[in-house]
This record gives sequence, C-alpha cells and structure tokens, in this order.
Amino acid sequence: MESLKKALIFLLETLYPKQCLICGKKEKDAICSKCYNKLKIESKIDTYTNKSFEEHLYIFKYEGKIRQLIINYKFKEKAYLNELFAKIILKNEKICRKIKKYGIIIPVPIHKKRKNERGYNQSELIARKLAKSLKLELVTDSLIKQKNTLPQSTLSKKQRIENTKQVYKIQNRQKIENKKIILLDDIYTTGATTEECSKILKQNGAKQILVLTIAKDIIN
Repeated sequence: MESLKKALIFLLETLYPKQCLICGKKEKDAICSKCYNKLKIESKIDTYTNKSFEEHLYIFKYEGKIRQLIINYKFKEKAYLNELFAKIILKNEKICRKIKKYGIIIPVPIHKKRKNERGYNQSELIARKLAKSLKLELVTDSLIKQKNTLPQSTLSKKQRIENTKQVYKIQNRQKIENKKIILLDDIYTTGATTEECSKILKQNGAKQILVLTIAKDIIN
C-alpha cells in the first residue's frame, strides 16, 4: 500500500511538476527564491492594550501583487494558493519562532453556506499547513460563525463593525480554556472581525491571543 502511494505521488509530480505560484517556473516549493526576494515582506508585530487580542502579526501590506493574489485566492477559486501563503510564513524563521510560543491555531470561520459556495475556507487551508509543519493543534470546531453576513469587503468601517456583532459563537469550550491561541485570518482592515472573534474567545476562557494575517490594510 505504501509503495503504491509513493508511486502515485511520483507519477503526479512527473505529470504535474511543482512550480512557483507567482512566476510559473518549475520549482520544488510553491515560491522560487527570486520571487520570494522580490516580495516586500513587512513581517511586523503590532501590540495592543485596548483590544481583545494582545498582538497582531502580519506579513504584507495589502497592495500590489499580494493584494491581487489574495483576491484570486478568496474569490476566483484558486484554492491552491494556500501553498504559497503558507510557504511564505514557514520560510520566515522570526515569524515561526513567534508562532511556536502559542499552543493552538484557529482559523477565522466562515458560514457553512459561504463555505459550500466557495468550496473552502481560505484561512483554514493555510492554518492546516502551519499546524502540521509547526506542530500546533488545529481547532476548527470551537469558534463558529452562526450567521451568514454580508462580505466585509463590501462595507464601510462603521458597517463592518455592525456586521460582526453577535455573529460568532463558541462550542467545545474546553478546547480553548486557558490556551494561548493564534487566530488566523487573511486580511486585517478595520480589525472588526478579529476583534469580535477574539472577544468571544476571551469571554470563554482563552488566555492570550495572537492575530496572524497575511496582509494588513487600512480604510477610513
């Protein structure tokens, strides 16, 4: 059985060789060294004292090539781009050292109807790869989105805050009690989503929260 599995993997890699998901060059990883070096990696940590989470770690500004890649990933059925974003995070030792200080990783959930329409939760795909590589516990059945709200990207700052109220709930509370949690999302804009998710996690016993996003954007 194991030999058959290896043979299938070899066949797939031969027929469909891996390539850089930015330039298309044949490559073992999801991103080649040339494209990786071209990206303007911010890798910044914002620390808060007046939010429900303690820290926010983001990799990029939401602009240029990264903005287009995230749009393609979320809205244009390019689920395979999760490999690219996960690889960018995993290649950065500084980021990985920070992440390893936390015990579990929770992707910001999307409503089951939206997930069925899209076919995947973009944050969950990345979280799964990070959990596997960094030996974190992945929890997807505790923080739940119970209302199918309007997409945040279509709303103003004020509307985004209202759009997230009483949207999330907690089940399996024991999984988050007294835990240091990484809350993973794709983009941080107003912080309305991560603030609401963090608030309900803290209300249900979470000890500390690091918000991790691929990009950060600011709107007025």
